Amino acid sequence: MKPQQIFLTLMLAAAVILIVCPVQADSGTQSILYQTNFATNPYWTTNNPSTDYWNSLGESYNFGIQPSTGNYAYSPPINYEGGSFTLDYDVTIENMDPGATFRLGFTGADMDFNKGPNVITAFTNTKDGLIMVLHTVSESAIQSEVSSAYASYGGPTVNYQLNTTYHVDVNYNNDTNVVTETVTNKQTGQQLWSYFTSTQSRLRDMNRIYLGNVGDYGAMDIYAVGYIDSVRLTATAPATPATPTPVPVSTKPTFAINQTILPTITATFTPIKTVTNKSPLSGMIAIAALGAIGAITIGRTAKKKR
Repeated sequence: MKPQQIFLTLMLAAAVILIVCPVQADSGTQSILYQTNFATNPYWTTNNPSTDYWNSLGESYNFGIQPSTGNYAYSPPINYEGGSFTLDYDVTIENMDPGATFRLGFTGADMDFNKGPNVITAFTNTKDGLIMVLHTVSESAIQSEVSSAYASYGGPTVNYQLNTTYHVDVNYNNDTNVVTETVTNKQTGQQLWSYFTSTQSRLRDMNRIYLGNVGDYGAMDIYAVGYIDSVRLTATAPATPATPTPVPVSTKPTFAINQTILPTITATFTPIKTVTNKSPLSGMIAIAALGAIGAITIGRTAKKKR
């Protein structure tokens, strides 16, 4: 094989290596703002302790929500300074009378699902059966709501079941102002329903996880009864840019392969699911190394021809 062909083959191989090398993503870090599994008293505040209370034996939080009573229960204050967040929890609905609704979400001091800002997940009983709802209100009072009924989101109507535990995950993306709710069967791991809506503006000034019916003026003597467990709120903080390590100055001839000192990057991660891809530096080094090998090969071949 001619030296030129050898060199081109090596460079082509290096290019392939570079393409398949994943690019490192700066996804920031996630921190837990609030978490409880109700193994101990969570000290939630409620105005109706007869129906909304910590169940020490079941290690859960029981609720009995009736429209037009204004009952509520909410967590201790949460220090949220804005940005993307994820709220997830487990819920089991034991009884849901027609017209009744269970609501849980992240909200401000008003705790009224009609007043912003808030992100509310709901399980209700309507003419479409037992359906799930995602409801948001921005600071500027822009309301948005989507449910698992066909008339709402355009897909087949999806119903939940009583006495079944579901894991609810609601994710707010601060860059796109999109909120996504995903409901999964806790026992089987099968996704039941997932959809999204837009807040149309960024959310802030929310400080508590809340369940209840403030702002619901439906009929009396109907109930949403069940319990929640494993409530967690996490927020994403921007990653701190790394400070590059200075490259020492040398008066001697240097070569790009061995003499460049790469920046040292230090990152700290909490044990929340994050994805960090590998840096493309390995691909660049591979190209440089293969280029050098190609040059040496050409040189040796040229000597042999003399």
